Amino acid sequence: MLRVAILCERNRLRRSETLPLPPQLFTGKAVRRYTIPFARVPTMYAIIETSGHQIKVTPGGFATVPGTVAEPGTKVTLEQVLFVEKEDGEVLAGAPYVANAKILGVVEGESRGPKIRVFKKKRRKGQRKTKGHRAVFTRVRITEIQV
Repeated sequence: MLRVAILCERNRLRRSETLPLPPQLFTGKAVRRYTIPFARVPTMYAIIETSGHQIKVTPGGFATVPGTVAEPGTKVTLEQVLFVEKEDGEVLAGAPYVANAKILGVVEGESRGPKIRVFKKKRRKGQRKTKGHRAVFTRVRITEIQV
């Protein structure tokens, strides 16, 4: 039995009342019913390396690659694959790269990142210098992961 303290509205006194447990609330069957659909999502993913950055990519997803890769609409092959997990749970790790693994994608377009301001100052000299830049990123739509 589950004991629940209920606050009486009339006299503001605490009164404890016993309530029966609903059937199959904490049994193994009920726990399995709630955890199995949410626990495992079969998706294939890979971790690639581009210009010193590691990016996680999935088929049908997008990857933001630093720099200009190619013109919009062209097909791109990324071959520096560090790690691949297949849909059945098999894991392939490279040393440093996975052999015969490729990521196929299509370039969607380019965009620029936020403006970075670099401010340099030498104290008591009156010397101040401000520089800034915006990095260029390429958006790639991942079509397939080949192993």
